[in-house]
Amino acid sequence: MLKNASKKYRPFPPIELKDRRWPNETLTHAPRWCSVDLRDGNQALAVPMNVSQKLELFQTLVKIGFKEIEVGFPSASNTEFAFNRLLIEKGHAPDDVWLQVLVQSREDLIERTVESLIGAKKVIIHMYNSTSPAQRRVVFGKSKDEIKAIAVNGARMIKDRLHRLKGTEVMLQYSPESFSMTEVEYAKEISEAVMDVWQPTPQRKMILNLPDTVEVAMPNVYADQIEWMCRNLKNRDSLIISLHTHNDRCTGVAATELGLLAGADRVEGTLFGNGERTGNLDIVTVALNLYMHGIDSKLDFSNLGSVIDVYEHCTGMSVPPRQPYAGELVFTAFSGSHQDAIKKGLAEWEGKGREHWDVPYLTIDPADIGREYREVIRVNSQSGKGGVAYLLESEFGIVLPKDMQREFGPIANDAVDKLGREVSGSELKAMFWKEYVERNSPWQLSGFETESKNGVVKCCAKLSRDGKTIEFFGEGNGPLAALVHGFTTAGVPRFEISNYSEHALSSGEEAAAISYIQIKTADGRLRWGAGVDTNIEIASVRAVLSALNRS
Repeated sequence: MLKNASKKYRPFPPIELKDRRWPNETLTHAPRWCSVDLRDGNQALAVPMNVSQKLELFQTLVKIGFKEIEVGFPSASNTEFAFNRLLIEKGHAPDDVWLQVLVQSREDLIERTVESLIGAKKVIIHMYNSTSPAQRRVVFGKSKDEIKAIAVNGARMIKDRLHRLKGTEVMLQYSPESFSMTEVEYAKEISEAVMDVWQPTPQRKMILNLPDTVEVAMPNVYADQIEWMCRNLKNRDSLIISLHTHNDRCTGVAATELGLLAGADRVEGTLFGNGERTGNLDIVTVALNLYMHGIDSKLDFSNLGSVIDVYEHCTGMSVPPRQPYAGELVFTAFSGSHQDAIKKGLAEWEGKGREHWDVPYLTIDPADIGREYREVIRVNSQSGKGGVAYLLESEFGIVLPKDMQREFGPIANDAVDKLGREVSGSELKAMFWKEYVERNSPWQLSGFETESKNGVVKCCAKLSRDGKTIEFFGEGNGPLAALVHGFTTAGVPRFEISNYSEHALSSGEEAAAISYIQIKTADGRLRWGAGVDTNIEIASVRAVLSALNRS
């Protein structure tokens, strides 16, 4: 990093808004919600959802209570187009749910998009084009007027095709993408140019979505931008001002809440914040933030656990254990003083000692979202991988990778089940050491040396296998790559390292390090190994041998 960051970076300029009003406002009702899980969230997945997965998540969103759902980018692929047609032709979309679709300002894409919507009950056609100085300069190489012409032409092309959606209630939406990095005067100009084409009225409003596409400033600046637009746009009463924040500065929730104070009417986001880079707005968090202030969020998260299950199954993503409201450890206290305060607070509440919820450390009643408070994690035959992993980490500093938790959890549970009783953290550590760290057969390490020259690492490994000494040489771009290569020269079936992590176990000059390595064999099997040594390189070698011995 630069010692003088100002040589490379500059602060985002503030908005001229001397009499800003939003700091004195209070949220009193929920906004209109629009889930973009099936589009914005889906495009951020390493493996996008297939049609059946999208349908399962769509039905969950409907059950939660979303009335506006961005279902996809139908001109982008046959899968996206087919999903639209499935929703419409098979009647999966309730009559009161708006199907929102995204499209760029291009005629071929608009044509395909309109085709995908024929026969729908309610649709929102969401057109966008990027407007920031960097996008205008770097991506398009066009002037402000030329960028505005793109938006106006796209608006006209959509309007000219609306007659093909006879019998469909259509709402139009425009986004000056990268709004938060765009000059507010120009954002106003291009938005009003689109309004001139679509001619919204108070009875037939259009949505003007003002996205914080990439967070480049503190959330108060975004609030200023929203308030400036709300106060300066013409025909404000013909508009639904919508927010769409991302989380690059980890303030997506704050930016949304301040944007609502600034006058916005609507919020776009995803369940648990799935999205590009650091993610989209987490709608669950904002909705439950309103709920904890006594505001009806209009969304039903009374069984949040089932929502998490569908989300993880359909997207392949996981909800972090400390995710607000949803994480598995959110309502679990490990501090004795916390446990005592919560226990007394719950006793007061259950005894009807207070009218409103006011329990130490618990912002809402876990029961309201289908959760329960657990005073302490205790491991028995019914325990999950999370409890096992937590005790290893909290008591011994053993931080298992997520995938390794999934492998070791059932192993530990089987062992505990045979014991037929609760086990301690020390017993769990002994199980882990026996299963991984002490796996010294058939391969056992005698010595390992490396040398590096011109970016190539060469190794000499001295091992024993079933009592016989084996020595081989290998080379690669690092010690482990050299070791893997050396094994192939020794006639060992090919394998590769698919996952690696390490950390210190204790402090001091002679601190031990633990390495976790997952290998993938030629037949596709995955196996974890673990190694411990004061030398991290040797610990990693021991982890590879552990994995081989377990495979």
